[in-house]
Amino acid sequence: MDRRSFALGTLGLAASLASPRPTLAQSPAYRGPNVILVRFGGGVRRAETIDEAATWAPYLRHTLAPRGTFIPDLRIDKLEGVNTSHAEGTLNLLTGRYLAYRDAGEFLTDRLEPTEPTIFEYLRRAYNLASHEVLLINGEDRPQEEFFTFGAGDHFGIDFRSEMLSLHRYKLYRTREQLAESGLTDEARLALEEERTRLLTIDPRGTTPEPSPEVEAFWARWRQRFGDDGLRNPRGDRLLTELATRAMAELKPRFMMVNYQDPDYVHWGNPSHYTRAIAVIDEGLQRLVSMADADPFYRDNTIFVITPDCGRDANPLANVPFQHHFNSRSAHEVWALIFGPGIGKGVLDNPVDQSAIAPTIAAAMGFAATRAEGRAIDGAFL
Repeated sequence: MDRRSFALGTLGLAASLASPRPTLAQSPAYRGPNVILVRFGGGVRRAETIDEAATWAPYLRHTLAPRGTFIPDLRIDKLEGVNTSHAEGTLNLLTGRYLAYRDAGEFLTDRLEPTEPTIFEYLRRAYNLASHEVLLINGEDRPQEEFFTFGAGDHFGIDFRSEMLSLHRYKLYRTREQLAESGLTDEARLALEEERTRLLTIDPRGTTPEPSPEVEAFWARWRQRFGDDGLRNPRGDRLLTELATRAMAELKPRFMMVNYQDPDYVHWGNPSHYTRAIAVIDEGLQRLVSMADADPFYRDNTIFVITPDCGRDANPLANVPFQHHFNSRSAHEVWALIFGPGIGKGVLDNPVDQSAIAPTIAAAMGFAATRAEGRAIDGAFL
């Protein structure tokens, strides 16, 4: 019996032994470490990220890797139907399972919804954490990942979702506020109403909840700082770093996932788009870690988990290089780094499956990802 068959065979038993779902008020307070999961996203190859001589992410490879457990051989299983792409890889990380999603898109739209519980839901079911203490930071060019805050199944759901910080969510806040303000011309009001309708129809389920009061206040401060025109705030992955560091300062999340994405711009065909984007993520990592090291709330109490969503094709003779949609071997070969309190230091030489990330985070935070296929990484903990 292979790993996947065994894991799937035990899921029913685990579910039957699980205790009844508590309400948030009944759950205990969370007293474990903070965790920041960084999706080194957009699909990256090992050569440009963890190769000591060729890396475009020197802070990651030379400064951070020695601080914890470095896993140079994290693999995406070559199961039938498994695609090496961004949404799929992200949901593998969040659920600890493969193919744990359904296609909720329409013609020519790319949209997946998780069908299994995410780390956000496991964590908030286990502990009395407010939604703003569990955050997903998302990029402006991947609105389809706005739907990863809770699963579509009936086991957990929207009551245990994370909050989302993204330019899309800010625009929802901004248009609502602008429409409530006086002095708008008929033309301006119509334009705002049309913009807001477009934003709302991105989620045809109609389940985009209003942000919590804490996130409302966050967006109010963001608007005061960056205004309405979109010309003053950072863009791309620099925007995600800005959102994440401000969230750490203002919202103090106990768990936060940052979905970096810009290396995927290499699909335009220019390799410098890819390598420069890796360097931008590396700069963002330095800001995140430096802030955690300096803030008493995070210092000595925060675990970082850094890993890609998928790899990329390494064939130098391909007509269009740097692809990841063809399920090539190197698209299945990624890596991970975990460091922080309670995490060992050193290199794990054995292969580790991508489905192990969610159970490892669960073990670090003290809850069980009961429906995950993988198991916590042996050797990661002291």
